[in-house]
Amino acid sequence: MVFTSQENGEENMGLVDVGKTLAQVPGLLKLKKGMVPRDNAEHDCWAAQVTRNAANYGDRTALIFEGKSATWGELNALANQYARYLQSVGVSKGDTVSLLMENRIEFMAAFIGIGKVGAVAGLINTNLTGKPLVHCISTTESKACIIGEEVALAVGDVVSELPLEPGSGYVYVPDSGQASAPNWATNINDALPQLSDDDLAETNEITLGDTAAYIFTSGTTGLPKAAILSNRRALQSASMAHLAGFKAKETDRLYVCLPLYHATGLMLGVGSMIAAGGSVFLRRKFSASKFLDETREYNTNLLIYVGELCRYLANTPESQADKNTPITTMMGNGLRPDVWMRFKKRFGIKRIVEFYGASEGNVAFANLLNKDMTVGMTTAKVALVDYDVDADEIKRTTDGWCQEVDKGNPGLLLGHINPEAVFEGYTDPAATEKKVLRGVFEPDDAWFNTGDLMRTVDVGFDMGFQHYQFVDRVGDTFRWKSENVSTNEVGELINAHPQVEITNVYGVEIPGTDGRAGMAAIVPRPGESIDMASFSAHVNSELPAYARPVFIRLQNNLDLTGTFKLVKGELRNEAYDLDAVTDPIYVMKPGSDAYEPLTAEFVAELKAGNAGF
Repeated sequence: MVFTSQENGEENMGLVDVGKTLAQVPGLLKLKKGMVPRDNAEHDCWAAQVTRNAANYGDRTALIFEGKSATWGELNALANQYARYLQSVGVSKGDTVSLLMENRIEFMAAFIGIGKVGAVAGLINTNLTGKPLVHCISTTESKACIIGEEVALAVGDVVSELPLEPGSGYVYVPDSGQASAPNWATNINDALPQLSDDDLAETNEITLGDTAAYIFTSGTTGLPKAAILSNRRALQSASMAHLAGFKAKETDRLYVCLPLYHATGLMLGVGSMIAAGGSVFLRRKFSASKFLDETREYNTNLLIYVGELCRYLANTPESQADKNTPITTMMGNGLRPDVWMRFKKRFGIKRIVEFYGASEGNVAFANLLNKDMTVGMTTAKVALVDYDVDADEIKRTTDGWCQEVDKGNPGLLLGHINPEAVFEGYTDPAATEKKVLRGVFEPDDAWFNTGDLMRTVDVGFDMGFQHYQFVDRVGDTFRWKSENVSTNEVGELINAHPQVEITNVYGVEIPGTDGRAGMAAIVPRPGESIDMASFSAHVNSELPAYARPVFIRLQNNLDLTGTFKLVKGELRNEAYDLDAVTDPIYVMKPGSDAYEPLTAEFVAELKAGNAGF
C-alpha cells in the first residue's frame, strides 16, 4: 500500500501498518499447520530430516566453510560413517556422546551421526577447560567424546580425571592437520574409508520423545547444568524458525557465525535450514571486518544473530556500500532497542525476528509480525507477576498468591507447565525442581520461572496477539557477552581466594554494551588485604572471560537481609560511580588480565561508551 496524502498521514500510516501485519498471515497459517502437536511416539528427528534432504536434493549445497563445501548427499554420507564408527566403539541408542569442536563441517557430520544412532549429543562450550570441562563430560555419563584437533590440548590436560576408555573413548577429528592424534585418542579419519556411508536402519526407530541433545547452561564456575532437549522440541523450534521466522526456502542461504554448541546457532540457525533444505555459510567465529564482504561473496540472504554481534557491526565505520548486502531477514535475540532501528536502516534489513526463549524453558516468543523493538508474541500460557527487584523475591498477597502486574509494567515471566508446554528441565532433578514454582494462582498449578523481567508493549495493529519486550534478568543471574552469568557461582569461586572473606556479585550497566558487566563487592578476611596481582591470577584461572567481574569493590562488610541474603539493590544502583562510592574500586580493562584502580578519567570513557567493551 502506498499513500501520498499529508492531510491523512496518521490514518494512512495506520493502514500501511495494518497492511504489513496482514501480509504475515500466510506465514502464520503455515506455521500453525506445521506446529500441530505431534505424539512423542512418532518417529522423527533431525538425522532423519537430513536423510530426507539427501534423497530429495542430494546435489544441492548444504554447508560452505573455509573454501570447502558439502552437499546434502555428502553431509548425509559422512554422518552415516560417523554413526557407524560410534557403533563400532560401543555407542548405541540412549548413550551420550560429548561433542567438543569448533564450528566446521565435521561438527555437523558428527552431530548428525550421533543422532543417526539415536545417541544423545552433549554439546560442550569450546572455551571450557579444567574442572568445567571434566564436569560437562562426566555429568552426562558420556560413553565417548568427539574432539576436534583445535581443542585437543584442553582435553589432554584432564584425560586422567575422565572415566572414558583411552583410545576408543576419544574420537579425534583433524582440523589443520598440524598436530597428530594424541596417544589417548583415535583418529577417525583413519577409519572412515573402511566404513559404509549407507543410511542406518536404526535412525527410523528414533522417536520425538527421545532426547536429542544436552545443551549446557553457561559454565561460570565449572558446574554448568545440562538442559534436556528432546527431538520434539528441537524440530518444533527449527520449524518455527523455518516457516514463520525466516520463511525460508531451499534456495535460501543462512550466515552462521554463532557457536553451534549454543541453541541459537544450532537449533534456530542450522536447524531451520535442515527443515527448509536451504544452505548455510558457516564461520568459526564472528568477524565484523569480514562480515559484509562475505555476505556478498556467498549471497547469504538470511542471518542468525545475537545482540552483541549487531552492536559490533553498528559501531563499525559507515560506508555507502552498507546497504549493498543480500541479507533481508535476520533472526536472533538480544538486539537492544537503542541499536535496533540504527542497524535496520543502515544495512537495509526488511525483517527482524527477535525471539526469546531458554534452552531448557517451556515458553518461547518470536516477533513473527515484524514489529520493531519487541520479542513478539507467544502461543504459550504465560504470566507476568509482581517482583521486588531490590529484595530479589516475588511479591505475594497475604493469602500467598502471586499477582499479575498491570499492562505495561515489568513483571517476572512465568510459563505454565502443561502437556503442551512441558518443562524438560535438566539432567539434575534437584536443579529442575528449583526452576518450578507451585501454588502460583491455584493450589496445584506449576509454572516455569524464567528469571527474566518482561513487559507488554503496544505495537499498533497486532491481530489480537499481545506483544512483549524483554526488560532484564533478575536475582542471581545477569547476561554479559551473550552469556548468562550466575552471581552465586562466580561468588563461590572468588571466595576460594585465601584473602577473601565473602563476595557479593551483581551486574552493572556500561553505556553502549549489551547486558550487564560483572561487579563484585568483596570483604577481605580479618587482618588481610587483597593482593590484586594474586587475585587477578585467581580470577583468570578459575573463570571464563565473560564471567570475570569487570569491577571489584572492596568493603569492610556486606549488607544482609533478615534471612541472611546478600543485598544487591543499592550496590547495583551505585555501581562504579566514584562520586557515590568511597570504597576502593578496581577495573579489569578490555585486553588486560589484571585489575587496576578505577580512575575518573576511565569512568568518563565508560560513560561516553568509549572504553572498548
